[in-house]
Amino acid sequence: MRVVIVGDGPSRPHLEQELPGAVFLGRRTGDELARIFASLDVFAHTGPFETFCQTVQEAMASGVPVVAPSAGGPLDLVDHGRTGMLVPPDDAAAVRDAVWALAADPALRSAYGAAGRAAVEGRTWAAVGDRLIDHYADVLATRKAVLAA
Repeated sequence: MRVVIVGDGPSRPHLEQELPGAVFLGRRTGDELARIFASLDVFAHTGPFETFCQTVQEAMASGVPVVAPSAGGPLDLVDHGRTGMLVPPDDAAAVRDAVWALAADPALRSAYGAAGRAAVEGRTWAAVGDRLIDHYADVLATRKAVLAA
């Protein structure tokens, strides 16, 4: 198993010390980033404070099963036991165990990956924006109804 970290930021020097065997690719974008996602066997997202979770959606769109904390944005995206695995936030052992379980089971990885891709296929920027606009329209209609009563 090889840990690959894509991205950059102020935590990188600390992570390089803590994970000396990991491959750090730095910041990647566009087609290169898409190729990296598609080459993964499992995508592990460990941040418990994500909201929109673009990286989780990119992994799912690439047909890669996801391991993520059961908090924030992943709760809206990852269907535990169908598209990936949700683990308790800040539980390194749970992340490790979920990754190992997926690494050991190619059929499960394939099933989760296919289900994940299907789950996010319709989550385009336009579709997400339209849902947000519809939500605001519903809120405004409710507010008008309350004010009119």
